[in-house]
Amino acid sequence: MPKPPGLLFDRRYYEHGIPQVSLENAGRVRGLYRTLEGPQYAGQLRTFLPREASSADIEAVHSAFYLEQLREHVNIDDPYSYDRDTYLMEQSLYTAALAAGGCLELADRILDGEIDYGFALIRPPGHHAEPGRGMGFCVFNNVAITAQYLRRVYGLRRILIVDFDVHHGNGTQTVFYETDQVFFVSIHQEKIFPFSGSARETGSDKGRGYTINLPVHPQFSDQEYLYLLSRVLGGVVEQYLPQIILVSAGFDGHCDDPISRVLLSTQWYATVTELLKYLAHEACNDRLLFVLEGGYNPDSLQASVLVTVDSLLHPASRRPGVVHSQRAAKILENHPLHAFWTV
Repeated sequence: MPKPPGLLFDRRYYEHGIPQVSLENAGRVRGLYRTLEGPQYAGQLRTFLPREASSADIEAVHSAFYLEQLREHVNIDDPYSYDRDTYLMEQSLYTAALAAGGCLELADRILDGEIDYGFALIRPPGHHAEPGRGMGFCVFNNVAITAQYLRRVYGLRRILIVDFDVHHGNGTQTVFYETDQVFFVSIHQEKIFPFSGSARETGSDKGRGYTINLPVHPQFSDQEYLYLLSRVLGGVVEQYLPQIILVSAGFDGHCDDPISRVLLSTQWYATVTELLKYLAHEACNDRLLFVLEGGYNPDSLQASVLVTVDSLLHPASRRPGVVHSQRAAKILENHPLHAFWTV
């Protein structure tokens, strides 16, 4: 009997917000939450509420110095006193701890077999937050905290993180750059914030070969993205055999998003979900957890998340068909990943 997917969301995530204009605001998810609570999804989903991540959970990723800085800046009247993009206010630490803790709540439910697929619809996002610094709207690195929790509490030693946000997940890469226990794959638009994630960044020490960056040209769309991820992830999953797949699910590569020039359609997010479900079924007993990152047009964000959720309502079936893309194939021709993996 298929298990219903688990979704986690909470109106307390609205509490991180300021009167000033910011693309990262509670309005991103308000309509989405209302839709998921409505009759369209009644009885089809398991819904969960978050807990706060503990100090130990957060400090497994972030430095004491950074946490002290945050405690200092949340009490300053200027919400941009810490960073020009990443605002902080009185409720920010509480909301960020709920965001990370929401991911841990779903991770527990997946590991204990209660659900297979989970989607943490949290904010603020996290993948830009480095051990000692927040940036790019991100306070705590939610997906990194989750991966460290899975290593520490459950003893997992092969975790795959897939990041398809249009921006490089610099914070996540930094946390796991020297380990082979977390494999990080990022596909992102080249030469935009945070200006990292070149193909040459492949990891160091024990982590050498366990970071794969796929910087893509502006104007790439569904065909190129699916070709790259299908080839790379297919090879990686077959050889690495992850015990769980975590997804930094950013929806700002959508053609209607104001923050990028990539041209992904709403339907692409359903297709990539089918691919990830197939890979999780083949390698890790369907263990698959999505974590919300970017997406700054509320309408396209809602549409894209909903087609993802609709895909998660069904068990894995078959791998999506892929159309060859010459433009995408050129990115792989001399890519450093070939020194480590067969794709």
